[in-house]
Amino acid sequence: MASVAFTRTDVADVAWGLGFVVLAWWGALLVPAVPSARGILAAVLVSVWGVRLAVHIARRGFRAGGREDARYAAMREGASGSWALRSLPVVFWLQGALMGLVAAPLTVMAAAPSVPLDVADLVAVAVFVGGFLLEATADVQLGRWLADPSHKGRPLVTGVWAWSRHPNHAGDAIAWWGLGLLALPVAGGALALLGPLAMTLLLRYVSGVPLLEKRHIGEEEWDAYRARTSIFWPAPPRAR
Repeated sequence: MASVAFTRTDVADVAWGLGFVVLAWWGALLVPAVPSARGILAAVLVSVWGVRLAVHIARRGFRAGGREDARYAAMREGASGSWALRSLPVVFWLQGALMGLVAAPLTVMAAAPSVPLDVADLVAVAVFVGGFLLEATADVQLGRWLADPSHKGRPLVTGVWAWSRHPNHAGDAIAWWGLGLLALPVAGGALALLGPLAMTLLLRYVSGVPLLEKRHIGEEEWDAYRARTSIFWPAPPRAR
């Protein structure tokens, strides 16, 4: 409904993070007979991640002058018939299915008997926090870079962007691997790893990296940046 009211399909991107927040608290408080510390911890972590992401995407859209994201605008222009109806399966239902898959750590923790938290879970939290900070830092640095008109058409090659061409996406994936590790100790915990695996593959090979890389094909400055910088996982810059 919001998509039709505002003529913006990119509200789906704002809803992406918030959807996981709803799923996390539903799984932590409403599904178990007795809420567990593990489930509540996961819900808190997902809330921090999801709300920040939603706010960031909403603000980014506002800074763009109120224009719909170029990806969705192109889909709208190329659609035959009513885009409002076509966008349901193409965007929103597909997003819902992907959300259900990525949320595997939350589903496993909600469905299985709880296992008390212990010191080993600090590793999972540390992985999540590291990924979250990488993603948030990358978004802040990129936002500042794009705010300067003199940088138009030029890649950001400093800060965390010197270690990865897509550190925001890499941080997103790392955070979800932390959630997968948090769910690992419960019964059926191995299934939880399907979530971060799906998130990683989606960002690296489907909706994230390939679309962005495609935009810069043939750009001299980007080609030099690409030659020395890891495409996804952060790594020291290569010598030229």
